[in-house]
Amino acid sequence: MSAVEEISAAQARRAALAAQGFSRSRPAAPGAAHLLRVLDRLGVVQIDSVNVLCRSHYLPFFSRLGAYPAATLDRAANRRPRRLVEYWAHEASFVAPETHRLLRWRMARAAEDAWGSIASIAVEQPGLPDAVLAHVAAHGPATARALEAALAPAAARPTEHWGWNWSGVKRACEFLFFTGRLSSSGRTPQFERAYDLVERVLPPVVLAQPDPDPADAVRSLVRTAARATGVATEASLRDYFRLRPEQSRRAVAELVEAGELEEVRVRGWASTLRRPAYRSAGAVAPRVRARALLSPFDPLLWHRDRTEELFGVQVRLEFYVPREKRVHGYYVLPFLLGERIVARVDLKTDRAAAGGAGVLRVQSAWAEPGAPDGTAEELAEELAELAEWLGTAGVAVADRGDLAPALAAVVGPPP
Repeated sequence: MSAVEEISAAQARRAALAAQGFSRSRPAAPGAAHLLRVLDRLGVVQIDSVNVLCRSHYLPFFSRLGAYPAATLDRAANRRPRRLVEYWAHEASFVAPETHRLLRWRMARAAEDAWGSIASIAVEQPGLPDAVLAHVAAHGPATARALEAALAPAAARPTEHWGWNWSGVKRACEFLFFTGRLSSSGRTPQFERAYDLVERVLPPVVLAQPDPDPADAVRSLVRTAARATGVATEASLRDYFRLRPEQSRRAVAELVEAGELEEVRVRGWASTLRRPAYRSAGAVAPRVRARALLSPFDPLLWHRDRTEELFGVQVRLEFYVPREKRVHGYYVLPFLLGERIVARVDLKTDRAAAGGAGVLRVQSAWAEPGAPDGTAEELAEELAELAEWLGTAGVAVADRGDLAPALAAVVGPPP
């Protein structure tokens, strides 16, 4: 057995950034082809309902491309032939239709893998999923709200849980979505899924293909994760598509044996002291001169332990934290400059401000230890580009955080 190669933490970080597309210059006029290349590179883009800045799935494309036309992304997801479709890949996610096919084994395991509240609906009300499916087949795409009005207008909605108090119809919709019999034909302005038959959503060429062998499909998913991460532990590769440990470990071993993955140890990574990390064969580690605000749901940040080893910072989703316990703010975006995360900003789009023109509000701004000179100036430029892309009149910086005074001095008075 050959010795495991040892690489530096800087090499691992550069490989990770390059794999995520941050070593490339932003195009002058990003369009549909650029968006699809980003999706192909990432493999999966997470969706989330939080809209304090903008819907999270738009941001990874902005981070890598700059000011692209968001309507182009909407068309790719909402119009035939769809280039993006929804499924439970990482969490609720956009994937390419071909990747949706690789997750058919997960659909087949809905009774075991779906969380209890949706899996149980098929037992509690066995006729309800069939009624939902029949209504959608006959009448076309519909939200859960519309289906409730048609099928169970008098049904009481549960109230015992603070969060997802889903009706039986909504649970049936999600059960059918998990099993792959329904998909999403798009989202309403309120971010509700419009459920439709999967055969009316996926391109015919994908529908016509047979179900892949589950082991082959998992191996393809791990291959995609390895290509998108550059250098990662097995736990990080597993997390990318939320695989089970036994699935991921087997696929990783097979890809190593096939020469598609290389075992490496990363100096300074505690996670590789006992077990190696893995590098996609042919991965490159160029010097990176990136400048990007990162969504809290950016694939670069998904696996928190890996983020800490890559960048030496702890990142957590503070909108799940009670206000009095938050450190940096509610919707906090790390700021990537060069090869480091050098600052964090809590951002909000205030659409009603500036006479309805809107303002991008920096609720707080924080420098990371050792942030370089010029951080405030670089951050101000990125915020200005983001504000323009969001269609607001400009940027307003609040007086909270150790970077806020310097940032406010660069940005100037609010619009």
